[in-house]
Amino acid sequence: MSLDADLGAAAQDELERACTLAWRELADHTPWGDTFEGFTPAGREVCIERTYLWDGPPGSDIRVEVTVYEPEAYEAGVKLTGAIPREPSDIRSH
Repeated sequence: MSLDADLGAAAQDELERACTLAWRELADHTPWGDTFEGFTPAGREVCIERTYLWDGPPGSDIRVEVTVYEPEAYEAGVKLTGAIPREPSDIRSH
């Protein structure tokens, strides 16, 4: 598996997990983020950065940003964004 595909698969998996949290669970902690070490599907050691930000004024939808990168190559990482809507009718990612 290529590096980009591997990082992308790890980022997609983490974004899906990050978007399972409920808006009510996150609202009191937004903005918030963390970085931790993990592994890609192909076994590469990577850093995973997860950030929750307001997508507009405080109290609006929460934008979720996930970046997966090799420890020495942040700029070559993959970044995906998604959203946790204030009204839980739909969870969007792109």
